[in-house]
Amino acid sequence: MESQARPCLLSGGGDDPGPPGAITLEELESGGGAGAAGGDEEAAAGWPDSAYGSSLEDNAGDEQQQEQERLLSYWQSVGRGHRVDVPRDMAEPIQQLTRNNHPQERESVPFVVIARKEQLGNLLYEKRHYEKAKWACIKVQEKQYEQSICLGFMKIMRYICQQNSSGLYLGMTVPIATIVRTSESTPGITRFVTVAYYLPSGLQEQPPAPNDPDVVIEEWPPTIIYARAFRGVTNETSIAREINMLAELLESPELCLQDTFIVAGYTNPAATNRQNEIWFLERP
Repeated sequence: MESQARPCLLSGGGDDPGPPGAITLEELESGGGAGAAGGDEEAAAGWPDSAYGSSLEDNAGDEQQQEQERLLSYWQSVGRGHRVDVPRDMAEPIQQLTRNNHPQERESVPFVVIARKEQLGNLLYEKRHYEKAKWACIKVQEKQYEQSICLGFMKIMRYICQQNSSGLYLGMTVPIATIVRTSESTPGITRFVTVAYYLPSGLQEQPPAPNDPDVVIEEWPPTIIYARAFRGVTNETSIAREINMLAELLESPELCLQDTFIVAGYTNPAATNRQNEIWFLERP
């Protein structure tokens, strides 16, 4: 796949580089709050309280450029904690998401709960109905699973941040969905993933066209989903574990697709206790 961005580097470094990961939309949007990846206190301390303050037009451009440089430098530092290279052309999208970081305004993908499975007061999983909806999607297959996710999220983020036919910032929605697949020929999860962004309700009828030809608008049909929440990191090992756990809990797992699953991410993956879900899709 041809890429306009430099590759995401996941080669690691240092004596204790920590677990591999990927920069995602949520993390880049979070603005370096508590729990920044790698515990980079030095970078967090440099986070500006305000990028503004000068009323002189001469200084406005300089301050904007300085803000971009500070944000890019911060997130490059965060990226190193994830073994990911954040390229320079991400500076403007990062700035866009940071300025529009209003969690209370994030739109959630609508659904209806059909049934809940509980045990001793704990929710094991939910059966939900999702209506048909349009998603901006990118299919990626890189050398490493984490690298595929990283490249996909960065391209989706560019689409959200004005690199679309409307030229506007489209707004964040949750969850960000990553479609993962398994194969009978190889154990575990394949490197081929699809990263998907739910179009806000106001854009569902006429979604802005992506500037990047790799990003496509897809209409997903009405679907029955079995969703199980889990906390922590999302990598090949944790995803495979969660798939196996949900399969054991379902009364009739054969009713669901056996080779396609969705990882739904709701919170900043730099946080210690992240909020995720694994989704099984009921066969049509």
